[in-house]
Amino acid sequence: MQKRQMKLGLSMRYNGYHLAAWRHPDYVPGCNIDFRAYRDIARRAEAEKLDMIFFADGLAIRGADRPEGTMSHDMKNAELEPLTLLSAIAATTDHIGLVATASTTYNEPFHVARKYASLDHISGGRAGWNVVTSWSDQEARNFNRTENPAKPMRYARAAEFVEVVKGLWNSWDADAFVMNKETGLFYDPEKLHILDHEGEFFHVRGPLNSARTPQGRPLIVQAGASDQGRDIAARHADVVYTVSYTIEDAQRFYADLKARAAEYGRGDNAPLVMPGITIYTGATRAEAQARFDQFQSLIHPLAGLGLLYTYCGDLSGYDLDAPLPDGFDEGTLSIGRDFIRTARADHLTIRQMYERIAAGNAGRYMIGSAAEIVDSMQEWLENGAADGFNICPPLLGQGMDDLSRFILPELRRRGLFRTEYEADTLRGNLGLSPV
Repeated sequence: MQKRQMKLGLSMRYNGYHLAAWRHPDYVPGCNIDFRAYRDIARRAEAEKLDMIFFADGLAIRGADRPEGTMSHDMKNAELEPLTLLSAIAATTDHIGLVATASTTYNEPFHVARKYASLDHISGGRAGWNVVTSWSDQEARNFNRTENPAKPMRYARAAEFVEVVKGLWNSWDADAFVMNKETGLFYDPEKLHILDHEGEFFHVRGPLNSARTPQGRPLIVQAGASDQGRDIAARHADVVYTVSYTIEDAQRFYADLKARAAEYGRGDNAPLVMPGITIYTGATRAEAQARFDQFQSLIHPLAGLGLLYTYCGDLSGYDLDAPLPDGFDEGTLSIGRDFIRTARADHLTIRQMYERIAAGNAGRYMIGSAAEIVDSMQEWLENGAADGFNICPPLLGQGMDDLSRFILPELRRRGLFRTEYEADTLRGNLGLSPV
């Protein structure tokens, strides 16, 4: 019996996920807006048979300038629009999946449906939409608002948004466009389906002015751990990106999501769960630790405090080398409150707190030899914690090197990752049911 294999994606935003990636000696200034740099990494990821590349996105500069001066020390404020970028990458690759974020808060369903359908056609069936709601008021101020809608409204809109997009993607049967030159019939009207949606947030007639896509519809990916986000994922998602720091947390999330999917009649077609991980590795554990230490030494205190402000609140008035002050438990996001609880439990100073978050871009990070890293990945795969992983390298080029030199050979030696693509579409390579 063949051993179960894991799914792997490469997250490529910012050309690196460590907070100080841009200060690393190997970082090439300007690579964050250089198509050729992204194209080359995408081709290397495809040569290694990864399932997908992924670009997260936001509709504003990241964060507030709190404390003053933090934004000018942050690399997260210059990037390319991901669908434009992936359309260009699609023309230079043949197999790897192409996934990008689009917000349901500041888009319209018809726009999203049409753009991702076009990417699926351009790429020959490799497009995926990562569904998010916007949470930053900076984004709201770019769209005629002073602040974001309340969270319940954002998620209610998101749930209806996804329903409308899926309905638009089902506008045409696969064989609707007969293009009969003799009779003059371009499409069979019996195979056209008018959506005519009337809901709380959207009134969309349809149909989509694009043929059914090579995958039937683009992949739906969801990223978010809230109860509302999990429900959307259980109903609609093909893949879920998660943040889990321990195998116990990951197992709880995995079991909950699969159970919710089963309640929606998706027991045999539940979403694939792919936690994010940042890997620091080398030929030995000592080399991996040295690489990690180098990145950590490059964190500017203002950038670190800005990171904490985003998740936890303003800590700029306190001693960086002292513990969190008594009574400080703001946590502007649920993940921020988790960070504060962990910092108190582990007796971290403020500096140690932002260093820990910076190392994994608020996600799990791993330090070790290839065997040690793969031991952990295999444990999660085989014990109900993950179906694969969304790899968020500290520095993109170096991270791709490390995957090729260390991690992927060890995975393949154990029979845990493919040597060739199995299908022509992203859905097929992920082993998902046709739609």
